[in-house]
Amino acid sequence: MEPTIQIRCKNNGKAIEVPMGTTLEDIYQQLDIQMSLPPIIARVNNKTEGMHYRPYKPKDVEFLDITSSSGRRTYTRSLFMVLCKAAHDLWPKCMVSIDIPVSNGYYVDLRLPADESAAQPLAQCRPVSLDDVGRLRRRMQELIDQHLPIHRHEATTEEALRLFSESGSLSKAKLLESQGSLYTTYYSIDGYVDYYYGAMLTNTSLLYLFGLEKYYDGLLLRLPSTQNPQELGELLMQDKMFGIFKEHHRWQDILGLRTVGDLNEAIAKGFSAQLIQLSEALQEKKMSQIADDIARRTAPAIRLVLIAGPSSSGKTTTCKRLSVQLGVNGIRPINISLDDYFVDREKTPRDASGDYDYEHLHALNLDLFNQQLNALFRGEEVELPRYDFATGRSGTSGKRLRMGPKDILVVEGIHALNPELTAQIPQECIYRVYASALTTLLLDNHNYVPTTDNRLLRRIIRDHKYRAVSAVETIRRWPSVRNGENRWIFPFQENADQMFNTAMLFELAVIKRQAEPLLEQVPENCPEHAEAYRLLKFLHYIKPIPEDQIPPTSLLREFLGGSSFTY
Repeated sequence: MEPTIQIRCKNNGKAIEVPMGTTLEDIYQQLDIQMSLPPIIARVNNKTEGMHYRPYKPKDVEFLDITSSSGRRTYTRSLFMVLCKAAHDLWPKCMVSIDIPVSNGYYVDLRLPADESAAQPLAQCRPVSLDDVGRLRRRMQELIDQHLPIHRHEATTEEALRLFSESGSLSKAKLLESQGSLYTTYYSIDGYVDYYYGAMLTNTSLLYLFGLEKYYDGLLLRLPSTQNPQELGELLMQDKMFGIFKEHHRWQDILGLRTVGDLNEAIAKGFSAQLIQLSEALQEKKMSQIADDIARRTAPAIRLVLIAGPSSSGKTTTCKRLSVQLGVNGIRPINISLDDYFVDREKTPRDASGDYDYEHLHALNLDLFNQQLNALFRGEEVELPRYDFATGRSGTSGKRLRMGPKDILVVEGIHALNPELTAQIPQECIYRVYASALTTLLLDNHNYVPTTDNRLLRRIIRDHKYRAVSAVETIRRWPSVRNGENRWIFPFQENADQMFNTAMLFELAVIKRQAEPLLEQVPENCPEHAEAYRLLKFLHYIKPIPEDQIPPTSLLREFLGGSSFTY
């Protein structure tokens, strides 16, 4: 008799017996689950697994669709692979880099050889044309319409290295070689092989919707909307965001780092100190340039600098370091906290669940903020407010302020770029800075590192160190934090006069040491274990750098501790 195992399904509360080694795809068919959208991935004992997965022991299973973060990542990775397969079908000697998230999609750097017959075809590349984009889009759709299976393979790392080296995928070979693992999982579509660090779809036919447009000198790969997965996400022009990503790519070229494989190689060769010094110097130079730009604005002079950014973007240290650079320019920065302008708790707007929504713009006393700033700009003296978080009441602080001719107010907060915050203030005297941790390092040419993962890891460390909050709780709250960012921060980021990337190219190698023990404490029996396990698996790819190599003025010290700034 064939041995069986029990599967308990969280979607419908049923338990069934299935033969050992049955795929999740087949198990789903036997469970008669009613899902409005098809399953893309599953959470198995609170670990995310693809529908290829075969359980050999009793498991708790929850099937997820594209509306889940795990499902969306799986859909996106699989679409990347179809794009890469289509590109190599059309131009066998091309090079594809899945690069940066921008404009509700992903920028794709497609290098096409000017001469396919040349011995080194990419020595000279030609521009991507509209005809190229159309051909690539049609070839992707053909692969989807052919219902091609996406096969999952497990092989020795030695064999995988040979495959990727022979196919010219040197960034993948470098990444795998730096891991020291005996076995490696890779995927194939119709003979085309590729490596991805997460689960994939089982068939190309599951990719029901995508868009592909020409975008600057490359392509923009568009995905289903997170709000309505039956439609493509809105095409937003983000020229400033794209520009800051490109600027960091130029920095990476200076440092010779584009992928995690490059980073691991530099660390192994003992170059981490030089890498840190150059990265910190480039970031400080950018900060100096922003301060110089503010100082040059004299007609009319800048009186207010607003600094905004999402959670764990390093806004506070950005504010402090910019203040130092303003001082170098002979300007006296005066810091004001938006937190002191909260309205009394009972006047705070409530969210959909009825809880107080402290991230809502109208949780702030906008009229008082505008009145006091205008009074200060007229040379009048004001008494700043103080918000008591314990009682939820707004009162006076006893701190009086009057601005001098060389003074500038510096204000940081999540709403700082929202035009409604400063609607009553002359706009020509305001300078806006958007700060965010925009990760530009790739795992390899086809595997980007999500910028949100960088910020989540920072927040996990900071919450544990300074707020006595566990990794479980930080991960649990993260979707709510992200929803607030999507509503109150990201729509206004292009309003910035300058964008400042707070991510460091060496960062993940440093925060790895503090993040891993916290993630390992997330118990297997809670839903947050899936995210903790995913982050741990990702950090495993990166070689560590000792924390004592980074200076006390580093922005990372805001999260790791040991900063020379007072917070």
